[in-house]
Amino acid sequence: MEALPQDPTVAAEHRCRAVVATGYGGPEVLAVVAIDRPTPGPGQVLVEVHAASANPYDHKVYSGAFGSDPNALPLRLGSEVAGVVAEVGEPPTGFAVGDPVIAHPVRGGYACHVLAEAANVFALPGTLPVEQAAGLLLTGTTAAHLLAAVGGGGDVGVGDTVLVHGAAGGVGSMATQLAVVRGARVIGTASPARQDAVRALGGEPVAYGRGETTLAERVRALAPDGVDAALDTVGTDEAIDTSLDLVADRRRIATIAAFGRAPALGIHLLGHGPGADPGTALRAAARADLVALAAAGRLAVTVDRVLPLEEVAAAHAHLASGHARGKVILRP
Repeated sequence: MEALPQDPTVAAEHRCRAVVATGYGGPEVLAVVAIDRPTPGPGQVLVEVHAASANPYDHKVYSGAFGSDPNALPLRLGSEVAGVVAEVGEPPTGFAVGDPVIAHPVRGGYACHVLAEAANVFALPGTLPVEQAAGLLLTGTTAAHLLAAVGGGGDVGVGDTVLVHGAAGGVGSMATQLAVVRGARVIGTASPARQDAVRALGGEPVAYGRGETTLAERVRALAPDGVDAALDTVGTDEAIDTSLDLVADRRRIATIAAFGRAPALGIHLLGHGPGADPGTALRAAARADLVALAAAGRLAVTVDRVLPLEEVAAAHAHLASGHARGKVILRP
């Protein structure tokens, strides 16, 4: 962990603001501090951050879910940003000062400036607003991983009917759009208030939860010929049980949330938890395609709200409330 110097004699042009977690816990442990502006090394780019995405993953980092080593404090947060190149390292990286860019993954993206490996930096298309760009790649690469996992040795596409649990959420909305782009039919679970959002993404919404019929019965009514694959982004027993009921081949079911049940059921468990497939190479390879699709208007990022860096605790409290209807973006 880099030092967080507070020396007031350091020249202003060499200063930077950054968010750190001063301990493990809830949003109350987050603080904005002054740090030295980083200097790029070989193969690195210094990005002046114009927008950084706040993600639930970041909360897991500072909550202690991945460990609570006191020696790791203070923790820098934020893995995806958009902005402009402020400085490049040697040898040349393919980018020039002033280039608009997207970067993911980075370490410490909740900041005025952040270092990125050149391999993790992509040109920001002029058609893509910076706030949307900042929220594109983490959920987008996770969605791409889900689709690849249930592809049955190929890819989800024309002729497939795909059930997406949580189709209006961050990863679910990306998975819905990517499956539609590939020619699949998507049925997506959503609350009544979010069903228009699923339609706008190209999916067919279905309500989750108990009612006069079960979720499986409601899906069967929409797809009497069956469901080929299921993607779970919520982790509820209803989502998993419905997927098992409707999808004949368990290899075509994947989850990023049901860590307690997936291993014993023989379905794909994806992500960074115990026993899960992180899909590092696959996710990295998906980034350029995601940027191209977004630039062409075929992949949309819904932004719920944009807050200044100093309101990072409020941003994370909003994420934790479950009421965010899209990405929460921080502006340094």
